[in-house]
Amino acid sequence: MSRIVTVYSGSLRPARQVEMGFIRWYRMSAALAALGHSVDIASAELRRRLLRTVERVAPNLRIVPISRVRWNDYDVVKTLFHSGFETLERHGGAGHPFIIAKLGSVVGPAEMDGVFFYGKQREEMFRAQERIARASRYVTLLSEPAVALWRSAHGTGNQVLVVPGAASAVIPPPKRSPYPRDGRTPVVFAGNFYSGHRGSQPEAHRVLTSKLNRLGAFLHDRNARLYVVGTGDRRSLDSRYVTYCGEVPYEESWDYLYSASVGIVVTAGGRMHNNESTKIYHYLRAGLPIVSEAGFPNDNVVIESRLGHVVDNGDLESMAHRIEESLSTPWNRDRAVDYILSRHTWEKRAEIYDRLLRRIE
Repeated sequence: MSRIVTVYSGSLRPARQVEMGFIRWYRMSAALAALGHSVDIASAELRRRLLRTVERVAPNLRIVPISRVRWNDYDVVKTLFHSGFETLERHGGAGHPFIIAKLGSVVGPAEMDGVFFYGKQREEMFRAQERIARASRYVTLLSEPAVALWRSAHGTGNQVLVVPGAASAVIPPPKRSPYPRDGRTPVVFAGNFYSGHRGSQPEAHRVLTSKLNRLGAFLHDRNARLYVVGTGDRRSLDSRYVTYCGEVPYEESWDYLYSASVGIVVTAGGRMHNNESTKIYHYLRAGLPIVSEAGFPNDNVVIESRLGHVVDNGDLESMAHRIEESLSTPWNRDRAVDYILSRHTWEKRAEIYDRLLRRIE
């Protein structure tokens, strides 16, 4: 079995599993450890640096101070997103001979439709991709469109794995509804809606919040209420029609899905060129019907699970109609949950890496 170190955040602040990047980092690390690999999560948190403590969190799984990591002690270094590779560079590990670099979005050498990074931010991401292409043995992407963009921008020098997002196989049982009993049907958007500040994705934020506000108004007229759970700048949400519930820890977030009547997905524009919607897997894992705006590479998951609808991109009134229709549809929720458990869990995703590592041992 392989000894693996995983790298993502270089922040001195404690990791909080309220954002999908941290959730994926910890869940995938745990899934690889469960398959028998020895996995260390390299943390840059200040308290770990000062105390130099190693925390064993599960069999084969530890959290270690990144300042104590000796990169050559590991068979594999696995980085997460552009920032994970940049963290590795800052801590002297980019020369390791076996790096697997996972990216959530791929940017091109110029701005392009469906990729919502612009100006200096896109340029810095592209330069990081060039370094990733030189340093990494494998690059992990979310979808085939992302693979095509990577190949067109960086050639065929890297071996590419397609590893989409996922949901947890084991989740907490329902506890209580977090929604008020006001007679309105709760509809939820759970996920990152970014902010208007540079360094986030301001263009995506403007589009997403505009859509959420418009959809919230349509739902208000149908005696429903749109709730937003996740990371983002709440000031752009219209409180007349949309209630912001804040950032919620991963384990607590399931109650927002259990207790909602419908989960919704909207795109940051037209078709998303290479970035899927991870919330689709989570809604389905909770048995929550979905109404999704078309445009994601994993739209097919909604259709295949048979627990939801995909509507034309930009047609928010049709989304509201489908949401209303979904309230009286006799869904087979258990079938959709079984669909996710058999195809789209972190454990299933980790098997892709496991097969690779066993083959090269």
